[in-house]
Amino acid sequence: MPKRVDHEERRAQIAEALIQVAGRRGLHAVGMRDVAAEAGVSLRLVQYYFETKEKLLFHGLRHLTDRFTARVGARLAAAGPDPGPRATVEALLLASLPTDEESRTFHLLYSSYAILSVTDEALAAQPFIDNPDAAENALTGLLEQAQAAGLADPAADARTEAISLLAMAATLGTGILVGQRTPESAIAVLGHHLDRIFTTAETPE
Repeated sequence: MPKRVDHEERRAQIAEALIQVAGRRGLHAVGMRDVAAEAGVSLRLVQYYFETKEKLLFHGLRHLTDRFTARVGARLAAAGPDPGPRATVEALLLASLPTDEESRTFHLLYSSYAILSVTDEALAAQPFIDNPDAAENALTGLLEQAQAAGLADPAADARTEAISLLAMAATLGTGILVGQRTPESAIAVLGHHLDRIFTTAETPE
């Protein structure tokens, strides 16, 4: 009896191969043939699942985003059963900084995809992420939750602060990638701004 193929598993295998190759060579330099070789499958199989390089890149980005979400979840689990809004905000921001090989690859490829889509019409035709405001909305909600609980500056505009924190984390991450600053200094900068926003220390009940 022929072995049943798990198509989602095969797609994940190919997406993982894309991430590995692109992490070493850069997203712009990766072809479908390179990905097939890394995954140990035929070029025809990669084309069967993804048809075009643009669709392959987009699926790879979603695969990378799923891994990022898992990293955030692991940070929150380590913080305890009720981490509170500040710890949750920190988990989201710190998971995006390129402080190890996996997070470095995430930041590099996510940034590369955005930049390439500016000049590549086929790539731009693919949705970048399902909900481009998801992170901003999540941070805004957490900051509003903290304000309601008396844990954050009530005069701060939660939406503006969320946008600022995300932009700051992205820029600091790029600085780490290019060697402009260390992960420790980037974490210290984010901590400084969180201290400004969260004016009261969170204490367990």
